This record gives sequence, structure tokens and C-alpha cells, in this order.
Amino acid sequence: MESGSFIRGNYRIWPRIQAAVQLIYPPRCLGCGALTESDFALCGPCWSDTPFIGGTVCESCGVPLPGDPDGHRIECDDCMKVSRPWRDGRSALLYKGRARALILALKHGDRPELARPAARWMVQAGRDLFRDNMLLAPVPLHWTRLLKRRYNQSALLAHHVGRETGLQVCPDLLVRPVRTPILDGKTAAERARTLEDVIVAHPKRRHRMQGRDVLLVDDVMTSGATLSACASVCLASGANHIFVLTLARVAKDA
Repeated sequence: MESGSFIRGNYRIWPRIQAAVQLIYPPRCLGCGALTESDFALCGPCWSDTPFIGGTVCESCGVPLPGDPDGHRIECDDCMKVSRPWRDGRSALLYKGRARALILALKHGDRPELARPAARWMVQAGRDLFRDNMLLAPVPLHWTRLLKRRYNQSALLAHHVGRETGLQVCPDLLVRPVRTPILDGKTAAERARTLEDVIVAHPKRRHRMQGRDVLLVDDVMTSGATLSACASVCLASGANHIFVLTLARVAKDA
């Protein structure tokens, strides 16, 4: 069979294969499992219950703020009180409602497929952050937690953000040799103390960030202590400017 005939035959067969797959595995909502029109989508009710961030936002963490931009840098109260070691940051969602359920499913519910659509939301939210030759790096997990979960959700998000933007990703640029206790319920100061010297640059990857902008990727930003620890390590290792991009931001009114 000539190659042209083979290709034309495949073009005729492929739509039938897709139709058969959709009959067996119809697209379902990422949130509730209801039928949807396309893969990796949310149904109407879940979409309306997912708090996407838009409008005026804090330029350091991406949390929504009232009012309109006035040409000056805008920051939330938390980011004005604490000196962030990164330049700019954005978040796609507020950590509440359907967003919280989706993130917990990605993080603890063995739902790695959620990282792909989540990364698309993050790319949209972080469109002002991306720079030429920027290096993407996820917030690292200690090996014991990685063994328990089987994957680092932040690394999955970074991988898909990299695919969407064409930027390089270094999944082990940073490592976490010291296991820290769960940070839930701790104050910002307690989180910062707990994270002192527990995140380091991978000795064989450190050279990749020297002189380059680095985008740190994580699932949720609460106080920013973990991202601050990561950013400080990157700056000490010779990185240029640090930016942060998270799937969700915990807000005080959340």
C-alpha cells in the first residue's frame, strides 16, 4: 500500500475510533462526574462553584482585591506586611468551595489527571509572569511523602504548565532532605521557623538556575512560607528573579 493511501485510510478510521472511545468512556465533569461535552471540563454547576480569580489582584500572590488598577503596584495586606523574596506571583483559584475539593483530590485522592486542566487555569492566571528562558521548578516533597502519595502534585502541575508554555521544567531543581511536620494550623511565623534550612538546591541541578528567572510552582499558597524558603534558596544559588504561580491561594475571608 502506498504511504498516501495509508495516511488517508487512517484519517477515515481515526474519527470512528474516537467516537467508539467516547461511547465507552464519555467525557465527565472533573468535579462531580456528570456528563460533559468535552474531556477535562467542569459541568455548569461545578464551574459556578469554582472560585476563579479575576479582576484586580495582589501582584505578589494573586489574591483578588477590590478596586481598579491605578498604575501603581498593588499588594494585599499580607504581602505588604511580609517582604517576599520573589518579584511577582499569581494564583488561579481561591482555596474554597469546589476548588478546595479538586485540590484535595489531586493532592490526596489519587487524581493526577486533574493536573492537566488545572495547569491550563494556572497558565491563564500567570500569563504576565512568563519570561524568555525562564526555568520552572516545583516545590519539593520529602521522599517519605512522595513514596506515600506516589507523585508530587506540584511537579505534575509544573510539567503541564511547561507543556502549555514551552518553558523548561526541572522537577528536582530543589530537594527537601528534611521531613517537616504538617504545617496546617501553624502561624506564618511558626511556618517560617519550621522551614528554615529544610529545602536546598540539588547539587547537580544548581547550575541550571544561575542567571535565569525561575518560576516556582505549587498547588496552594497559605502564608507563603514554603515558597519563600524555595525562593531564598534559588536566589542564593545564583538565580536572577523569582516568580511564583500556584493553583490556589488561601484568603482570609475564604
